[in-house]
Amino acid sequence: MEYEASLDRALDAVPDIQSGGDRLSVPDTAAQTDGAFTRFTNLDAVADALARDTDHLHRYIQQALATSGKLEAGVGRYNGNFSERDFEAAVEDYTEEYVRCSECGLPDTRLVQEDRTMMLRCDACGAFRPVEKGRSSSRTQQTKDDVEEGSTYTVEITDTGRKGDGVAHRGEYTIFVPGASEGDVVEIYIESTSGNLAFSRLA
Repeated sequence: MEYEASLDRALDAVPDIQSGGDRLSVPDTAAQTDGAFTRFTNLDAVADALARDTDHLHRYIQQALATSGKLEAGVGRYNGNFSERDFEAAVEDYTEEYVRCSECGLPDTRLVQEDRTMMLRCDACGAFRPVEKGRSSSRTQQTKDDVEEGSTYTVEITDTGRKGDGVAHRGEYTIFVPGASEGDVVEIYIESTSGNLAFSRLA
C-alpha cells in the first residue's frame, strides 16, 4: 500500500507531455507587399509567441527565403515578392529546429550556448540536442553549383576573414565579400575566382 502511494506521488510529479505541443499558439503570418519588397508585419508577435529573439527569427527567414532583408520596429522587410505561405513555411521550419523538443514535442525549450555549440534544452522532459547553425529548408537550401565570374548569387556570411571581409561558402568555393558582416544574407557579384576562392562585391 505504501509502495502504491509513493508511485502515485511520483507520477503526479512527472511533467504532462501528452499535449504533443498543442500549447504552442503562434499567430498567422501577415504579409504586405511594398513595391519590390514584402513586409512580414507581425514578425515580432510571432517571435514573442515562440519565446525567441525577433532578430534571430528574422535572420533565419532571410536565409530560408534566400534574400536580403531589414528588421525595423519588429517588422521584417524582405527583398522580393513573398506570400504569407512563404513566411509560414519558414516559421514552421524555424519552430522545428529552434523551438520544439524533438523528444516530447513540447515548446518548453531554451537556446543555450555550450562549448561554442548552440543547444536546445527542454525544460519539460530534460532532453537536449544541438541545433544546426545556418540550417534552411530543403526547398530553399543553397545549391552546390560552381561559382562563375560575372554571376550574382545570394549568400549568407558565415565567417569573418583576417582583413575583416565577410566570408561565405557555396559548394566548394570560399567567397570573400568586403563590406558584409557575419550573419548577413546578401546579394553578391563575383568579380574573379582563383582555384576554390572567389572574390566578390555587394551587388
